[in-house]
Amino acid sequence: RDELSRAMTVLTAKMPQTSTTEASTGRRRRRGRCGAPRRTLGLVVMASCAAKTTVRALVHSGAPLISSKKTTALCRRGFSTTTTTTLPMNAVTQRALLRLPPLRMSTGPRDSLYVTTPIYYVNAAPHVGHAYTSVAADAAARFARLDGTPCTFLATGTDEHGEKVEESARAQGVEPLEFATSVSTTFRQLADAYDVSYDAFVRTTDAAHKKTVEDIWSKLVAAGDIYLGAYEGWYCVRDECYYAESDLVDGKAPTGAEVEWREKEPSYFFRLSKYQDALLELYGAADDESESESSWSLAKGQRTTIAPMSRRNEVVSFLKTETLRDLSVSRTTFTWGVPVPGDADHVVYVWIDALCNYLTAIGYPDHKEWQERWRGATHVVGKDILRFHAVYWPAMCLSAGIPVPEAIVAHGWWTKDGEKISKSLGNVVDPFDLLDTYGLDATRYFLLADVPFGADGDFSQRAVLAAANGYLANAVGNFAQRVCTMLTKAPCAGVAPEVEGSLAEILAKHAPDSPPDLLETARTLPDRMRPHLYTSSNDDGSTTTTTTTNLRFDLALREIEAVVREANRYFDSAKPWTLKKTDPAAMTDVLAVALELLRCVAIAYQPFMPRAAERMLDQIGVPPDERSFADLAARECLEPGTPLQKPTPIFPKIESVGEDGDAGASAPPPPPPPKKQKVAAAAASK
Repeated sequence: RDELSRAMTVLTAKMPQTSTTEASTGRRRRRGRCGAPRRTLGLVVMASCAAKTTVRALVHSGAPLISSKKTTALCRRGFSTTTTTTLPMNAVTQRALLRLPPLRMSTGPRDSLYVTTPIYYVNAAPHVGHAYTSVAADAAARFARLDGTPCTFLATGTDEHGEKVEESARAQGVEPLEFATSVSTTFRQLADAYDVSYDAFVRTTDAAHKKTVEDIWSKLVAAGDIYLGAYEGWYCVRDECYYAESDLVDGKAPTGAEVEWREKEPSYFFRLSKYQDALLELYGAADDESESESSWSLAKGQRTTIAPMSRRNEVVSFLKTETLRDLSVSRTTFTWGVPVPGDADHVVYVWIDALCNYLTAIGYPDHKEWQERWRGATHVVGKDILRFHAVYWPAMCLSAGIPVPEAIVAHGWWTKDGEKISKSLGNVVDPFDLLDTYGLDATRYFLLADVPFGADGDFSQRAVLAAANGYLANAVGNFAQRVCTMLTKAPCAGVAPEVEGSLAEILAKHAPDSPPDLLETARTLPDRMRPHLYTSSNDDGSTTTTTTTNLRFDLALREIEAVVREANRYFDSAKPWTLKKTDPAAMTDVLAVALELLRCVAIAYQPFMPRAAERMLDQIGVPPDERSFADLAARECLEPGTPLQKPTPIFPKIESVGEDGDAGASAPPPPPPPKKQKVAAAAASK
């Protein structure tokens, strides 16, 4: 018990003690690189015999843990550790640790996160899957910006070359560029409608992108990895890909698309077979058996993370069981593409063309900042194009002498009412119609909260309504409306109240059944969400690259939901409407606590529902420059006397949804953007 008591003292300390000792090394405390003070961590040294399941449970709880063997490595990387305690790992210890709130653990300044969506193929209009990918990438980028990552870059765009685009344009009687422009405009409109905060929108028909493709091609040639040959085989026009006989499923491509036999044609090839062992090394496949569930996700040097683990295992299994064949990287049967440098009879294979967009977006090759932005590169893709990103693209990077991406995160497919979404079944979910029916905030919330990222998701009207009405309107919106309405009336009179004593004391006094650490939990929401979204690697001891490896938005949002539900319980328990008649001063105190909880929740929701969070923060008077995650713990409450706006519903309840998806609401959401058909028509007319 004494040992456990000492350990709990270390864990619950808000800041490390000023008197620190080196762990394991016995060296004198010294300053870090460039004369910077050594960062200090409050750590618990785990007994080496601790079970892996115990370690995972404790890491999930947020407790700062480290094995005694790792302290030496930390010291070498510029850290010193507070006096630590070695815990005996038993059931009592586990239960006690899991009950403790998480410590904030600084890993130094984060300097880079580059998130990309795949560039979307313009052969057809956008669907809900495109919206899902874009919103996920946007939420990851917004979280990093709010979390203090200054160099955060988000890129999206459209893939406009290839045989399919040429055929679709011919069918409509227009030039390929005119057709591509009209559909590309629709995808840009989709990103704007879903409030995707992209920094670059790449079109593969842009002159800058052509220059990127030509430069990468020249580097592949210089590496001796391009040669001229001939190819024949099963080709899928929809997938723009050749498939081996063994890849076909019931005579079709693995994606279900039709294939056709292509007779031998001249083609340039990329020596993909040369990089099979390098790719296995890249994914750490050589030591699979010794890797733990969490250790594989730490990118170190030339390592690429694939998440979730099931997708990584698929790629590794493919690389171990299949012999990579050299890749056909040019076509002569059509002309709509980037001409191969030095041989205008060939156009560059559309996937080689498209993958280069990730470099085009950050200014490659002319702008020096592309290298800094490329650090922390994270590709968010659908599972159907994982092989292109996890096999072809890293091999190209290795050949061209470009660092491999830090992470590739693959999500699943969307179904509707249990059936695969397809045009033939007539169950395509129009992403613009979702906004018309449910509004932006509810739609974004449903896409991020309903499905664990990486798994397949099922779309149903009932599920969206449950998110929009059952939680957002009834829990979040109702809490905000009740708090703000009471604050606008006497005795607060529409300003933030002034209280005597601490908010924690008020909470304990007026709602003794509420968790005593509720306010601290609300202020540390980013710390609780962060492990669900990304991992920070610190390879040189001075800067940190933020790598998005998990993207478990459902778990991150669950952390906020727990605070929202406790905030509602607190409000119901404290009964400020009763105190208004008997003790107005006490009512003011109760409202001050509720206002602080609302501030924390609104700041935490910004990456996921930016417009709704902005309206909440505007209503309670939080200045625009005090809305970062760092501002959560920077103050105890709003400045007394801060004027509050007259409250309006943040999440209007959707009263009904017809069979065609039309909704009726008590207060309509902001007007939706123009329908995509109009945008496409306007672009075509130009």
